[in-house]
Amino acid sequence: MGEVDPAFIQDPEHRPKLSIIQAEGIPIIDLSPITNHTVSDPSSIEGLVKEIGSACKEWGFFQVTNHGVPLSLRQRIEEASRLFFSQSLEEKRKYRRDEISPSGYYDTEHTKNVRDWKEVFDFQARDPTFIPLTSDEQDDRLNHWHNPSPEYPPHFRETIQEYVEEVEKLCFKLLELIALSLGLEAKRFEEFFIKDQTSNIRLNHYPPCAYPHLALGVGRHKDGGALTVLAQDEVGGLEVKRKADQEWIRVKPTPNTYIINVGDIIQVWSNDAYESVEHRAMVNSEKERFSIPFFFNPAHYTEVKPLEELTNERNPPKYRPYKWGKFLVHRKGSNFKKQNVENIQIYHYKIA
Repeated sequence: MGEVDPAFIQDPEHRPKLSIIQAEGIPIIDLSPITNHTVSDPSSIEGLVKEIGSACKEWGFFQVTNHGVPLSLRQRIEEASRLFFSQSLEEKRKYRRDEISPSGYYDTEHTKNVRDWKEVFDFQARDPTFIPLTSDEQDDRLNHWHNPSPEYPPHFRETIQEYVEEVEKLCFKLLELIALSLGLEAKRFEEFFIKDQTSNIRLNHYPPCAYPHLALGVGRHKDGGALTVLAQDEVGGLEVKRKADQEWIRVKPTPNTYIINVGDIIQVWSNDAYESVEHRAMVNSEKERFSIPFFFNPAHYTEVKPLEELTNERNPPKYRPYKWGKFLVHRKGSNFKKQNVENIQIYHYKIA
């Protein structure tokens, strides 16, 4: 990955702090009441909804067990990820992403924003994925994002597609639980994802870093979409900023679980009842780390705004509506252009 960028040393905002609380922290929630077909006790579903609601409100993050995604499939995609990243840099760069389509490979040594210590392979859940050509509100032209098809490892594309299908099923179940926890109809969010969703999966590889106190795997950020479903390996490294006291909490890896976080879209839909919280990924001085996040995002034409059912005179809308596709294109554009200002955030749509 090269040498550590001097900016890491000079910029304390992006330098990891040593005072990290080593704790499991975020809740672990058993989803068997909705994934085990032999469970029929309504009270167990009600209890699950309350657990989800509490985790979303207090943490914005939670882990899930008995989630329904086959362990064998997860093992296959993790192995495929390791094999892909084990190739030479020359081979991997045959599938580099570009400004036309952000799918494919990139390493942070050759991007405009050299903050993160990692290499990545991005893959769209829908091929093609329809997206606005520009972030200009007056421009109605559409772009088509396509996925590359690496020859190695064998069946790489098919494995990713199969995995995406299973994780999508989990996402729809989680959306139902979140909707119920907000007092909404279970299928309230489904309409935004049934057609033309813009979801994507990312394979992350964090090589060992000789200066882990100076570099970050991924700098602090919030996810702009609806839900993120993260598979992390036994090395770990994810840290979440606890809402109660703003301390960074290390998420201890738990075998065969997924880490779930609500994104900005859920925060806006819920009118701040649930919050998308900051998180980051740490590097390791001795071990390489792998993780696989799936970003569950609606169709590009979705107008994101507080839901009418959750707003009234006492609780008026706290955000102006915005088009998800335009927001996403603006965000993606920062991957290729060095910016002197902060990238677009949902608080830019906050109503004073």
